[in-house]
Amino acid sequence: MADPGPRRDDPELLVVADRVTMVLGAGGARTEVIDDATFSVEAGDRISIAGPSGSGKSTLLHLIAGISPALTGTITWPALGSVTELRPGRISIAFQGPSLMAPLSLLENVALPLLLVGVAESEARDEAAAMLDRFGLLDQSERLPEELSGGQMQRGGVARALVGRPRLILADEPTGQSDHATAVRVVDTLLETADALGSALVIATHDQSVTARMERRWTVRDRVLEVGTI
Repeated sequence: MADPGPRRDDPELLVVADRVTMVLGAGGARTEVIDDATFSVEAGDRISIAGPSGSGKSTLLHLIAGISPALTGTITWPALGSVTELRPGRISIAFQGPSLMAPLSLLENVALPLLLVGVAESEARDEAAAMLDRFGLLDQSERLPEELSGGQMQRGGVARALVGRPRLILADEPTGQSDHATAVRVVDTLLETADALGSALVIATHDQSVTARMERRWTVRDRVLEVGTI
């Protein structure tokens, strides 16, 4: 299904994809997960991506982030620059699986995106600590990833994705390992931070309570990306 198009006057286009096809694996094990998808992401968008496990939601986020290429079709980032300029500053992604660097403390992991774009170490640590506090993790800041629970590691990954003030925030099942109260806090922080930064937010999720809080709802099913609004 084609993207229904811009909803605001003179939108700032962050991502434009035209008839992209994506596959997983190679050779005889290659599986097409998304076929002939056309979509766009504008500044300020709030988008959820739903679909069964293995349907291609994570693959689609990786495409948007510039991590994985399309097999066919084109994707560009008009307001963000070339694919080599996207990360860590302009697009951030909170991965579904463990992504914290094992030798670094939680605070060091969250500060890392700031250090990579040239922020002074003291300022980076202060901003990382403030972000961890928003996720209820400040008391865990000096622990290594192996000393954290799965839910704490996942929240730490989301905190790291937000701390660098990205123009586009991507989150893959950010509440998947959280109880209800913690999940609400995570989504609240994602939305509040996106609002404060003027960033677009795209969340891949199975959680209908998360989907209900987003303005646009996409679904991946049987290799087809259905793009719509509420």
